Amino acid sequence: MAHPAHPAYPVGLRLAGRRVVVIGGGQVAQRRLPALVAAGADILLVSPSATPSVDAMAETGEIRWERRRYREGDLAGAWYALIATQHREVNEQASAEAERERVWCVRADDASAATAWTPATGRVEGVTVAVLTGNDPRRSAAVRDAVVEGLRDGTLAAPGHRRRAEGGPRVALVGGGPGDPDLITVRGRRLLAEADVVIADRLGPRDLLDELPPHVEVIDAAKIPYGRYMAQEAINNALVEHAKAGKAVVRLKGGDPYVFGRGMEELQALAEAGIACTVVPGISSSVSVPAAAGIPVTHRGVAHEFTVVSGHVGPDDPRSLVDWAALARLTGTLVVLMGVDKIGLIAEALVRHGRPADTPVAVVQEGTTANQRRVDATLATVGERVRTEDVRPPAVIVIGEVVRVAAAPAT
Repeated sequence: MAHPAHPAYPVGLRLAGRRVVVIGGGQVAQRRLPALVAAGADILLVSPSATPSVDAMAETGEIRWERRRYREGDLAGAWYALIATQHREVNEQASAEAERERVWCVRADDASAATAWTPATGRVEGVTVAVLTGNDPRRSAAVRDAVVEGLRDGTLAAPGHRRRAEGGPRVALVGGGPGDPDLITVRGRRLLAEADVVIADRLGPRDLLDELPPHVEVIDAAKIPYGRYMAQEAINNALVEHAKAGKAVVRLKGGDPYVFGRGMEELQALAEAGIACTVVPGISSSVSVPAAAGIPVTHRGVAHEFTVVSGHVGPDDPRSLVDWAALARLTGTLVVLMGVDKIGLIAEALVRHGRPADTPVAVVQEGTTANQRRVDATLATVGERVRTEDVRPPAVIVIGEVVRVAAAPAT
């Protein structure tokens, strides 16, 4: 028997195809079984009853379940055992057999009597974090959570080491969300932490750039010299150039790369150059900014659909691909992006095609940031209100009855 003062020796068990016996089908088994299934173990459950979730694992063939009590010999040939019944005498008998058979054994009721402990475990991008703090599972879980979160958001990284994907150069198109740095996805934040070069849009979450290590080259996409190239082509060329130089490149975009972000154009340019690309979706301002201003884009009994439309060209512009007459006939919510300087013309077109002039409108400037502000109007007045209130881009415009759902903007 191990001395209680001795620390546990950490090890990773490779249980694929090997016999694992679980005694007891309650909540402990329900928590532990998924990881054993994922490890590919040949699992035998011995228990007269089981929780519905454990029962479902048996029904789908992930485990074998013998509906009976433990009996001597159940651990023969096992590599690992989990003992978790509600009867101490049964647990002691099974534990004694495990000791005789030299089977590493976890006991849910008495860790001091076990020959193995289950660590608090988390997994991040191929890394397994396992924490043991003696007989203190809450502390183990807290340390595990802190390490996993640090790896996910990039705040914890091995100095001097950057994970490189196999197969040559790679670029990540990362949606940064609507502006608040906390609204980027954990994957996007981690990729930023691994970057050597970041090519950033003006509308991306700028505060995140201040967190990058000093060696990271941050390039303002709006200031890339493009000479004979169009600006977008110059950005594409910069992505290709830095990736081929062996750099880990992140293209940080506001909102989502594929919602008026020209992300597909960049992906296509990278594909033509033979460079792999990872696309990380972002929270689109079309739904997050209205939410931050207290406006749901759909609401039961008010709006059953919402439509997102670009307002960067006016309704009468021959380049416009939008059927404004069809939009005017809809009864749901209309969200206009990039439409501050054209909102007067857009409102006139919607009213001309049948949308009531008293339809409520909210214009939310710099949503989710410290400078957020909301201006309310109607289709009849929004053009003038935007001018008199000096509303500047970026702003999201919400048109429809959902604007009036909340009594006051959320704070």
